[in-house]
Amino acid sequence: MPTPNRPQNYQHLVLPGIITCGLLWAFSLLGFGLWQQLQQTQPSPVSTEERPSEYSTFRQVDNVPSGRFKYGGSPDWSPIRLVVDSTIQSERREYQLSYIQPKETQANTTTAIALLIQGKLDFVQSDRALKSSELTQAQQQGLTLKQTSVATDGIAIAVHPSLPIQGLTLQQIADIYTGSITNWTQVGGPNLEIKPFALSFESEGMLDLFLKQVMQGKSFSQQLDYFPNMTTALRKLADSPGGIFFGSAAEIVPQCTVKPLPVGPTSRRIAPYQSPYIEPSDCPNPRNQINTQAILNQEYPLTHPLYVIYASNRDNTQAGEAYTQLLLSSQGQDLLSKAGFVKIAPSSPIQ
Repeated sequence: MPTPNRPQNYQHLVLPGIITCGLLWAFSLLGFGLWQQLQQTQPSPVSTEERPSEYSTFRQVDNVPSGRFKYGGSPDWSPIRLVVDSTIQSERREYQLSYIQPKETQANTTTAIALLIQGKLDFVQSDRALKSSELTQAQQQGLTLKQTSVATDGIAIAVHPSLPIQGLTLQQIADIYTGSITNWTQVGGPNLEIKPFALSFESEGMLDLFLKQVMQGKSFSQQLDYFPNMTTALRKLADSPGGIFFGSAAEIVPQCTVKPLPVGPTSRRIAPYQSPYIEPSDCPNPRNQINTQAILNQEYPLTHPLYVIYASNRDNTQAGEAYTQLLLSSQGQDLLSKAGFVKIAPSSPIQ
């Protein structure tokens, strides 16, 4: 008769099992702790304000420091430096500004933010939001960067004034810049070769915005002609019947030698300028004006904020904060509008 199977005795496995469970529990706690630590070391969200200040004029703005302060940034801010900054200099003489032009690189938002982190600038005029990599670099230096939206700009698409094109869809624009569309007949125009132009890659802010909002990850055609600045590109476009170019609406729309186009995601296209369109023969008295309402409510599809960026925990924080408040004052917003940009939502100023 076979001997019945006896129950197995697992007492010799109990202690190792307890140890294993304990180790697993300890490692899970350790992993959770490391995860929490990593979360805590990530760059904190950047404070972004989007409302005008309570001040009416530059003279009313409080806590404007005395001294000479350095700043830099995007070439798209050139009209602001001409119209707004010059007025600040004349009305707040204690607050002197020095625009820093990089010696070995192109002046743009990226190089300016790098100089800000290095302590060589007091604030930055930016055409884009901060990148996570920039926040990390700043945090490694013990800095907290703050960005504040002070106005809105658009990306305008421009062609030669003689080109009989009423507008383009965003897909058509993308196809032109990828090289899929090479002749104006493909978009309802004359039998004329398309010559796409762009700013050089040193003007990375505008290129990044165009690649994101229009190209959506697609690469540029190798047939593009690149130009070092807006002035050179617009002059070339004025001499090129088949040319097309994109850039800051604040700079393109008032031009007399090129034609900004209505654009849209579908056949319903929105103009970056106010109607009626002013023909080049009637320009410069008057000039075309920015379509403020369409950009403000984002009916025009290619818009982006402009930011003032500074380190909020550095000794010279006051310089960046003061510049921000000056631009957010009623006088600052009016001058930004005069420079071709769109004000942010209004508020009731101090009388």
